[in-house]
Amino acid sequence: MEINLKTLKFNPDQKLVEYVNKKVARLEKFFPAGGNQTADVTLSLGKTPDNKESKIQIHIPGQDLVIERESHSFEQAITDCVDAMKEKLTRAKEKLYEK
Repeated sequence: MEINLKTLKFNPDQKLVEYVNKKVARLEKFFPAGGNQTADVTLSLGKTPDNKESKIQIHIPGQDLVIERESHSFEQAITDCVDAMKEKLTRAKEKLYEK
């Protein structure tokens, strides 16, 4: 899976980049598409200083799946996004095999 990380309004440190890559790469096993998946991850600062926003958009053949979450830290926001995306990918895979 190809992971594209974009940050808005700040520069991420290496630990955050590694954390994002590690968490998002795990999503590949929930919808194996033969390497055709790309994930766009956007991290931004919210309207208040305490809110960190994350957005994961996964491009799979035939559709785009998008999840957005907000939390007090980027790590928590990414974890919440990944958990929600696991469920969404599982449902997309089930729909694909139902046809």
